[in-house]
Amino acid sequence: MTIEYFTSQEKEQLEEELKQCVSKRKIITDRIAQARELGDLSENAEYHAAREDQGMNEARIKQLEQRLSQSVVTEADTVPADMVFIGSTVKLRDTNTNDEELYKLVGDSSGSFDQEYMEVTPNSPMGTALMKARVGEVIRVNLRRGTRHFEIVEIIT
Repeated sequence: MTIEYFTSQEKEQLEEELKQCVSKRKIITDRIAQARELGDLSENAEYHAAREDQGMNEARIKQLEQRLSQSVVTEADTVPADMVFIGSTVKLRDTNTNDEELYKLVGDSSGSFDQEYMEVTPNSPMGTALMKARVGEVIRVNLRRGTRHFEIVEIIT
């Protein structure tokens, strides 16, 4: 069993998505019933589309329930100010190039690429290396293109 760490905000977002998926059950069931009334199910596109939607919705519900049951909410006030943990935005300096970039350690990636920082999860190579590291430390990250080293310059939030 893999424990997932979330901020309280991330957990609330997952719980809200779960509520929305559960509320879709009745709508999808009604669509299936209406499509059945149209007759021959073997060539009934509406029926097959509704059944596919039902399968995807149920799979998402199961996934969300599993993630939430294995989650731990982190409280920022219990973590030392100089330690990276879920919710931390950190400035890293590549020790080879001296380039600096911002990374945010998140429990669940938003999938957005228009932010000023790169999101990483605790299960990713970068996230694993960052978790519980402290300002001033040099972390080693094993990436597909080889090993890289980053110094933790600053924790911004």
